[in-house]
Amino acid sequence: MKVGTTKELKNHEYRVGLTPDNVMAYIAHGHEVFVETGAGVGAGFEDEEYIAAGAKILPTPAEVFATCDMIVKVKEPEPEEYGYLREGQILYTYLHLAANKPLADALLEKGIKAVAFETITDGMGNLPCLRPMSQIAGRLSVQEGAKYIEQSFGGRGILLGGVPGVERGKIVIIGGGVAGTYAAKAAVGIDAQVTLLDINPNRLAYLEDIFGASVTTLYSTEANIRKALSEADLVIGSVLIPGGSTPKLVRREHLKLMKKGAVIVDIAIDQGGCCESSHTTTHDDPIFIEEGIVHYCVGNMPGAVPHTSTVALANTTIKYGLMMADKGLEEAMKADAGLRNGLNIYDHKCTNKNVAASLGYVLEDM
Repeated sequence: MKVGTTKELKNHEYRVGLTPDNVMAYIAHGHEVFVETGAGVGAGFEDEEYIAAGAKILPTPAEVFATCDMIVKVKEPEPEEYGYLREGQILYTYLHLAANKPLADALLEKGIKAVAFETITDGMGNLPCLRPMSQIAGRLSVQEGAKYIEQSFGGRGILLGGVPGVERGKIVIIGGGVAGTYAAKAAVGIDAQVTLLDINPNRLAYLEDIFGASVTTLYSTEANIRKALSEADLVIGSVLIPGGSTPKLVRREHLKLMKKGAVIVDIAIDQGGCCESSHTTTHDDPIFIEEGIVHYCVGNMPGAVPHTSTVALANTTIKYGLMMADKGLEEAMKADAGLRNGLNIYDHKCTNKNVAASLGYVLEDM
């Protein structure tokens, strides 16, 4: 199979879909790899490294798309890339279609075989290709929240870890999955007061076992959300419905309960966000203030640390990429039910139930 990757076009997105190590793996399995010139520079990989690994360098993204049977990216195609897509081509990347109907419509129209990193599951029902980016986004959420709570950005002007004789800041995390857990680790690490809410009692028990008295766990009810928000200096939204739109657990009316200058970091913004007042921002212009609350809603948070993110992501996605290249997509999905869950669009049909439900499509089999 001919496998390729191109330079990402999303604002301040420096990650790349394939590392030189990935190239070597595909070559070892008898495949050809094509890389757009400069695609890996932002993540610390020069063209010469790809060439040494066995890849062929092409000068434009159009040539890579035209040449390859499977395109491996990091983020969803931008509108200017839609024209490169062609019937029957495998697109293997983060898609987040529930929050991007124009892209979903384009993939359906083009007849693309679209496999989304974020809906692939493993034997335990976990999301192995989403996990590393959730870990990074969770850690970054505290780092960014601590920055934007500074007064110069419109924040409350407090130090979340406090100092002797001064109360520590209060961080509220909504959602106890991978991102929420890693946000809690980072929050505990800076000595903030941490409250974590989730609807799964077993998950709350597990997190309490991990963190002990360092984190207060609460069952996520309307009353508990309202109380936690009223006390919070930093709120981190990390709720996930795999492939589906995120529920709006922090509504606009809740903002009036919060302290002026408090910060919301909405990790879930890729899937629409868990705050009603959220809208996607970029690394160029990461925040906005609404009802006196600072909102940080960057849609590609891990792009801020591209080398770490690229290597962590590539370590998990290569397994499934090789399966598709070796067997062909259809046979690979027969062999691995978790990979089958990654298929969102196939042959002009929507094949993922959460995407279909979110966008009003008819759910069909491949």
